[in-house]
Amino acid sequence: MNPDEDPDIIRGEDELDDDRPRSRRRRGVFLLPNLFTTGVLFSGFLAIVSAIDGEFITAAIAVFVAMVLDTLDGRVARMTDTQSEFGAQFDSLSDLVSFGLAPALVVYLWQLQDLGNFGWVAAFFFATAAALRLARFNSRLAVTDKRFFQGLPSPASAALLVGTVWVVEDLGLAAELGDTGAVAVLIITVLAGAAMVSNLTYFSFKDMDFRHRVPFLAMLGVVGALMLAALDPPKMLLAGFVVYALSGPLLTLVRWQRHRRRGRAPQA
Repeated sequence: MNPDEDPDIIRGEDELDDDRPRSRRRRGVFLLPNLFTTGVLFSGFLAIVSAIDGEFITAAIAVFVAMVLDTLDGRVARMTDTQSEFGAQFDSLSDLVSFGLAPALVVYLWQLQDLGNFGWVAAFFFATAAALRLARFNSRLAVTDKRFFQGLPSPASAALLVGTVWVVEDLGLAAELGDTGAVAVLIITVLAGAAMVSNLTYFSFKDMDFRHRVPFLAMLGVVGALMLAALDPPKMLLAGFVVYALSGPLLTLVRWQRHRRRGRAPQA
């Protein structure tokens, strides 16, 4: 009788050994991009621990490091063709910790806890807005225009909070803020959270191709920006993200006006 036709006959050792590596490969995960994503999660956790210990500058820097790693993990996955559903879910969970919970807890422990219930509610609103922003982004990933984001991205929103913390601490003004300063931080927290769940349009910069040639002046501009950032990192980073946050309303208005003109254009 042919062994392949008899269900009671067990396959040989060689056949079982051939199947096992394929099964293991299917159940595994890609190491390289997930290492960067783990770095994002670690940086967010470090920011929380540093804030608990009162090291607010370290906490702010940790969130910015998480932003850099978050930019790299997706690009590494695309360059090495190691994208996966597991990696996408892991990235979203890490983003929620590093750009939702961590900034909210940092500003709460820094200033908002002095405002009582108003303080923790504002921090919770920011964390919730980050979760909603990520959920909306994931659910519309297949139908949205890759060139634009709907709502302020959570890393940029987190940068507004921790950038403010870094600048004020760097200037040594934290002790002088008082209740007025705490209220200002609360307003920034609420506005940053609201921007994430808004319908404002922001450039995603995902259509930039770094493999193509660029004008020489563009290279000089990049070098100039890096030099300015090196002179005073906290102020320059905060200024850059403030400009990006303000670009959303302007870009939304421009796109709305273009859409309105097209609607009014006479049809042939």
